[in-house]
Amino acid sequence: MTPTPALHLESISLSYGQVAAVDNVTLGVPGGEIHCLLGASGSGKSTLLRIIAGLERQCEGVVSIDGEVVSDSSGHMATERRSVGFVLQDYALFPHLDALENVLFGMPDRKTSEARLRAEELLSDVGLESRTSAMPHTLSGGEQQRVALARALARTPKIMLLDEPFSSLDAQLRAGVRETSLRLLREAGIVTVMVTHDPAEALSCGDRISILREGKIIQTGSPETIYHQPAGPAAAETFGVINRLGGERSGEKILTSIGELPVGKEEPSSSGQVLVRPEQLALVQAGEGEGRVLRIFPEGSTTLYLVRISDDEQVYVRMLSTEMIDADSPVAVRVR
Repeated sequence: MTPTPALHLESISLSYGQVAAVDNVTLGVPGGEIHCLLGASGSGKSTLLRIIAGLERQCEGVVSIDGEVVSDSSGHMATERRSVGFVLQDYALFPHLDALENVLFGMPDRKTSEARLRAEELLSDVGLESRTSAMPHTLSGGEQQRVALARALARTPKIMLLDEPFSSLDAQLRAGVRETSLRLLREAGIVTVMVTHDPAEALSCGDRISILREGKIIQTGSPETIYHQPAGPAAAETFGVINRLGGERSGEKILTSIGELPVGKEEPSSSGQVLVRPEQLALVQAGEGEGRVLRIFPEGSTTLYLVRISDDEQVYVRMLSTEMIDADSPVAVRVR
């Protein structure tokens, strides 16, 4: 028997006037999972987080936490009763309270010595044991985010909601704060739902990912499944540019202008289309190659090339930057 998800959303919908912010979303998140909601701005991911927290009430559907219905058509449990922690992009620390007092504020027994000891332990867990008396304005962005996490953990929530929690930090600091935060959440076994617009962040952080588009979940799965087996063009394009190559199918392969590609079980001898990521292709310099490098897009450790392979067909190819090829070079495109 499949265990009851720690968090379960059933047919959740919410509209603002004629605009569907969340459209018939069903999702189950098991205990201890870190689940990423990935999508562009306006896709509905932050609205869905607010519905889970109780800050918004859905028009239709049911929200359950640990098997208990907390919101449906007949009732709506207040946010403070839901055992939910919430960490926002802007930290939302109380400016008149020091770091320790901010953490204590989230605890129902905050005036006891036990609560103070627990708050000190949480600040130590996030590496801020020497900053307990620091005021928010004296803390760096990363330190403020860690105080916000400690405050959310102080309530020992069943569900932790993270809304773009690391996006305002610089790249080097973001990686460290993110690693610390997710390690603590995993160690505590807390169900975590994290909103992000960054595909790389979702792939590196999530046990599973749900891609949202126009208020709908278009695919849910492990990072490996989501990336390598997208449900369609929209899911594939979430992770960057994608090549769409037409060809003739035969069994589980399709013959394209750049060679044979696997496509799974399809009708034999039928025409079709295959989606190919740029990193699945490679360029070979060839004096007589029919391809031509049209544009080059440096990406740091990798380089993206736009290549014309025929009069009416172009493809993107991603290669290591150590394999530089000049613009307008004659090339052949190969499948890796």
